[in-house]
Parts: sequence; structure tokens; C-alpha cells
Amino acid sequence: MATATAISRHSKGFALNERTDNWWVGPLAVLGGLLAFIIYSTWAAFQGNHYSVGMSEGFGGYLSPMYSPLVYIMEGVEGGAPLSHSLLGTWPDWWPSFLPASPAFIILGFPVLFRFTCYYYRKAYYRAFTGTPPACAVGSLPRRSRYVGETGLMVIQNLHRYALYFAVALIFILSYDAVLSFFRDGVLGVGVGSIVLLINPILLGSYTFGCHSFRHLMGGRRDCFSCDVRAKVAHGNWKWITKLNENHQLLAWCSLIWVGGADVYVRLVSMGVITDLNTWGI
Repeated sequence: MATATAISRHSKGFALNERTDNWWVGPLAVLGGLLAFIIYSTWAAFQGNHYSVGMSEGFGGYLSPMYSPLVYIMEGVEGGAPLSHSLLGTWPDWWPSFLPASPAFIILGFPVLFRFTCYYYRKAYYRAFTGTPPACAVGSLPRRSRYVGETGLMVIQNLHRYALYFAVALIFILSYDAVLSFFRDGVLGVGVGSIVLLINPILLGSYTFGCHSFRHLMGGRRDCFSCDVRAKVAHGNWKWITKLNENHQLLAWCSLIWVGGADVYVRLVSMGVITDLNTWGI
């Protein structure tokens, strides 16, 4: 029979506690995982190259999810995409000179904002990076005597419900990229990269559509789930979304790791470090 550890009170002083378990493993793992992704994604965004494979003037090819959609394209970039794949054409003159001409910088802000304001990630980085507190019933770092909630700088957290719409739009864009990955110059086929890029929007969609804000949007604004037909439909939607929401933490990490892994795969194939096994014989 399982037993629970009794916690008598919240100890004062950073990391002081009366817990007997390895409470520090969770925040330490989150700290390492998030730092690794932040460092890699920043590095990848600054590269501005090797973000595509097989994206000739024809239909199809692999595109890193960190660079999609291609709003602007700098021509002649090694491992880049042809200008025909750009939404708005060649790279603009107004772009700041201190930033490289990387398509990733234009779109990464939207998924970053969505994850930064996500209810799960708030708990994760509050504990891992700010120690407020590092775990349940564990002493926090010193902070202001008066709790100010998500005001001041953290008022940005309230943008989560609006960032949701951009995140949903990105799911459809990445799904389109996944479909394109099964073509090379208009020829239908399949490669390892196709599978990698197909799984990516599935995981991202499961994470995004399991979001607390999406659940509230679809069914959480009602006081009665059985009052009329629309209420019953909303309740049905709410129950399905809740199934995803129950695994929100797991899906948050799986989707984050897969996005980074997909970029790594496309980059390595583009650089010729690894060979993509596919039916096109390329």
C-alpha cells in the first residue's frame, strides 16, 4: 500500500525543508532541459543556414520547424530555400544589421511567447530558475515582502490566451510542411525526415490543444453543461481536451524536444553529416 510523506510546514530560508525525498531532481532536470533548448535554439536561429533539404523550385522537401513559415528568404544561403518558397520575397533592407538574415528570428517569437506564458512552463521555470519555491514545501529565495502576482514585468503572462491563436495557426502551417515532406520535386515518396516532420505537428497539436486556455475557450466559459444542445456539445469538447490537458506536462516536454530534434535532423542532412533514408534514392 502506497504511503504519502507528511509535510508539516513550509520551511523558511532557501532550500530549507523537511522533505525526505529527492525533491531537487525535478527542478534540476527542468533547469538543464530548458537551458539546453534555449542555448541550442538561439544558436540555430543565428545560423540562418542549413534549414532545408530538397526544397528546389519544385514541390516538396524538408523544412526545419524552427524556420517555418519562410516569411523572407536570403538567396544563396547554403542549405537554404529558393526564393519561390518565400511568403514576402527577398530579405528586406530594414532588417537590423546586428542580426543575421535568418528566417527563424521572424517567427520564433510567437511559439516562445506561447510556451513562456504556458501555465505548466510558468511552474517549471519559476521553480527551476527563480526558486519561488524550488519545490513544494521547500524554502524560497528571498523576494519582495508583498506578493504582487503577475503584474509589473510578469503582466506579459496574461498574453497567453492571445498567443494561443498564433500557436494554433502554426500547427496548421507545420502540418502543411509535413505534407510537403512526402514530396520531392512533386514526386510522392517517404523518407525518415518525412516521419520526423509528420510527428512534429502531432505532438505540438496535442500540447497546444491540451492547453488550459484552449480548454476554457471550447467549454470552460459556461456555468451549466446540460442546459441546452450547445452546452452539451461544449461539455463534450471540454472532456476530450481535458484528456490532453491531463498529460500537458508530458506533451510540453515531448513537443519541445521533438522540435529541437527535427531541426537537428534537417540540419545534419543538409550539411551532409548523415544520409536521409528515403524512397527517392537521394
